[in-house]
Amino acid sequence: MPDDSPNPAALPEVPAIALPEVVRELYARFGENTFIRQATKDDVPTLWLPVAQLHEVLRFLKFDVPSPYKLLLDLAAIDERQRKHREGQPPSDFTVFYHLMSIERDQRTKGFGDVRLKVALLGESPSMPTITNVWANANWYERETWDLFGITFEGHPNLRRILLPPTWTGHPGRKDYPARATEFDPFSLDAAKQDEEQDALLFQPEQWGMKRSVPDHDFMFLNLGPNHPSAHGAFRIVLQLDGEEIVDCVPDIGYHHRGAEKMGERQSWHSYIPYTDRIDYLGGVMNNLPYVLSVEKLAGIKVPPRVETIRIMMTEFFRITSHLLFFGTYIQDVGAMTPIFFMFADRQKAYDVIEAVTGFRMHPAWFRIGGVAHDLPAGWDRKVKEFLDWFPKRLDEYIKAAVENGILRGRTIGIAQYNTEEAVEWGITGGGLRATGCDYDLRKARPYSGYENFEFEVPTGKNGDAYDRLWIRIEELRQSCRIIKQCLENMPSGPYKADHPLTTPPPKERTLKDIETLITHFLGVSWGPVMPPGETSQLIEATKGINSYYLTSDGSTMSYRTRIRTPSFPHLQAIPYVIRGAMIPDLIVLLASIDFVMADVDR
Repeated sequence: MPDDSPNPAALPEVPAIALPEVVRELYARFGENTFIRQATKDDVPTLWLPVAQLHEVLRFLKFDVPSPYKLLLDLAAIDERQRKHREGQPPSDFTVFYHLMSIERDQRTKGFGDVRLKVALLGESPSMPTITNVWANANWYERETWDLFGITFEGHPNLRRILLPPTWTGHPGRKDYPARATEFDPFSLDAAKQDEEQDALLFQPEQWGMKRSVPDHDFMFLNLGPNHPSAHGAFRIVLQLDGEEIVDCVPDIGYHHRGAEKMGERQSWHSYIPYTDRIDYLGGVMNNLPYVLSVEKLAGIKVPPRVETIRIMMTEFFRITSHLLFFGTYIQDVGAMTPIFFMFADRQKAYDVIEAVTGFRMHPAWFRIGGVAHDLPAGWDRKVKEFLDWFPKRLDEYIKAAVENGILRGRTIGIAQYNTEEAVEWGITGGGLRATGCDYDLRKARPYSGYENFEFEVPTGKNGDAYDRLWIRIEELRQSCRIIKQCLENMPSGPYKADHPLTTPPPKERTLKDIETLITHFLGVSWGPVMPPGETSQLIEATKGINSYYLTSDGSTMSYRTRIRTPSFPHLQAIPYVIRGAMIPDLIVLLASIDFVMADVDR
């Protein structure tokens, strides 16, 4: 049952000094006693409220406040039952949190456009009202939360499993659910079980609110995927067709799900870094960045300027490699074959630089808590300069040969359009949002890791169609080169790791001076660092949109709760809304223009 009666007077309160703007607005409208304010390490205003007032508060934030919170960035849950450090928080067995964002407020206040709301739930089978009648993109987030935590959202239009197979038993996000395969009984698949699994894959239109026919004709249902080249991974879409017109469709995800968040709760803070590489597996160290920045907030680590600049340079290199793959596959999906071979070959030149610096190519897992794995090698500047001298001219050739091609323009201009308001409603960020004309980029709106020291432009489109989404990425390639050039010309001197006891591994020169530093080194290498209790998050402008890690520490060597917000998850949820009334070839163009990776969706 929901906990509708938190007792703020019985709990330690956060000092009401310089209250954030949104907190003042909520206190003025609903009264201070409605909320319990929680301190977090990321300084995101975090408020607990009774579930009975959730809808009223959410509608107030979305529709009534100045510079409203139009974007539901994330929605997920925490199993609190084994957590020891919950000072200042109401009793809760399960917590559902809502991370809201105001783009207008963020641009105006430089990083203060977020608010996090929490609802405490009690009991083994908690339930609460759905908010799909407030935000359209809450649909998949609530399905995921029910799938993994068993929290029922009353009034949800289709509360069914989304990441796990329909025959799955239990809710793996819960703390009492095993985290390792060795904790399960041996797996067996007999004929009856196999038949059950096959039957569960059959598509029943009625279960999704679809009709098989109307009085004058029947609909056809076409299965696209999960093994189709245009699906960009194991991704299935079932189309409801009236002739060749798409009446509706159902995206079916979860084929890549491997419990990445659950893994974060069994690995040490340090040993989890390689797992982050595999979320958006084209993003490389781009995935490391929000994770290590979040952990550094927990630890109170301030990295040296050289670390910040190295990190920016390498993440922009991975933005280039990811965008090149998007560019090549996009043109291939439209109907051309030759460009993808050139772009894959050219992509290797960027990987040559990445390998020269990190020692690896696609998955370096190279960032560390407090720094990077090692300093830049001798000759790194020459390799970077060679790439910068070569790549922009190559990009010009791509534009002449492919982007300005009449067939490509005819297939993409005016196709799969949506505007800024629609993009925000569905949680679309990154290039998909900027293609509508919204110039929102986290690197500018709330600079992190030293981005405030760099000069670059934020490319925007006008029409929000498939063609603009292509052009946005091309211009972002140019801006990435511009940022990397500034890194090359202004690389700070100094250490490549912070001199902090929780840096992993700690600087070598600190390990043999005395017994205390040797003990710190031994514990950091064998156990990993012990992070102080608290909650924190970090948002970054990743290759495909906003990526974030929301970490909860219980004062241990590993995370108590790891929440990964990926851009591809909400992007795919918007497909039915964008493509209804279009033709099948237009769906292929839409899929190409989204720029998604299924591991980024399924985690």
